[in-house]
Amino acid sequence: MIVGAHDTGPLIRSKSGFWLTIPTPAAGKSTRGGRITPLEWERRTSLRLRFVYRRTGPSLLVAEGRLNTKGRAVASRSKTGRGLTTVPIFLLVPQVRLPKRLDLARDAERMRDAVPGLIVANWVETRL
Repeated sequence: MIVGAHDTGPLIRSKSGFWLTIPTPAAGKSTRGGRITPLEWERRTSLRLRFVYRRTGPSLLVAEGRLNTKGRAVASRSKTGRGLTTVPIFLLVPQVRLPKRLDLARDAERMRDAVPGLIVANWVETRL
């Protein structure tokens, strides 16, 4: 199934039918080491995400905060709001088409054409 998906370049949609969330580098990593979810990000940073619809390009989930030295969005400790910026945390897309990574038919045909030459090249004549 996995090889077939890489051979055809599948279309991925969200389970609920609305949006797929793609984390930006400002989102950071999950505590479990994988991709972070919006709920986990809000719980970890205690910042609220705001939905921004864009007609052209992907919609966004943004947070009002500042970027730390590692490029991650964090809450601003300043009482005056110094350094506050609107930071895009997640890109929202309705669907994604994965690129086709394999071409099994082409590779199989290439090997089929090469087999007779490989047999002849490795043929060993034995003398008695």
